[in-house]
Amino acid sequence: MLTQGEDVDARALRKRGWSISAIARHLGRSRPTIRAYLNGEREPGRRRRSLADPFEPYADYCRLRLDEQAGDPHLWATTLFDEVVELGYEGGYSTFTRALRARGLRPDCETCAHALRAASGGQSEQSGSGRNDDRFSLPRLPDCSAAPGTRQGRLRRRLRRWRKRHP
Repeated sequence: MLTQGEDVDARALRKRGWSISAIARHLGRSRPTIRAYLNGEREPGRRRRSLADPFEPYADYCRLRLDEQAGDPHLWATTLFDEVVELGYEGGYSTFTRALRARGLRPDCETCAHALRAASGGQSEQSGSGRNDDRFSLPRLPDCSAAPGTRQGRLRRRLRRWRKRHP
């Protein structure tokens, strides 16, 4: 894989009349790699998949199942995953949902988003900053007289320190 900068360098050297072999030696890459980038067969910064996409044979089925007219756009991803596994899909659930998101197969529905927020206790899936919110609430330990040297006493002190640092 060539980086964006190496691709720019390779194209500039080619315009100056350098041979593919000379460019390959200069950049420390193989001749077929340089040739593929110069011919536009590969994109800089994008790695070529070593295996075929395991989701690809099931993409059309998922598209039909989530279609607003023909299917059920409110279908849960876990249900769809179970159906696809029965059809022979061998990937994991996280790979499956990543493929759904990458292809934009799941339609946006405010009702479903509202139900998801309600199920998660009113917290949205993403914070306003555009990243996953990694904060969580720790349970309150029951009030009891834990001696400072006991395991519960140490846990209580650590928890207090953590709460002070993460208000």
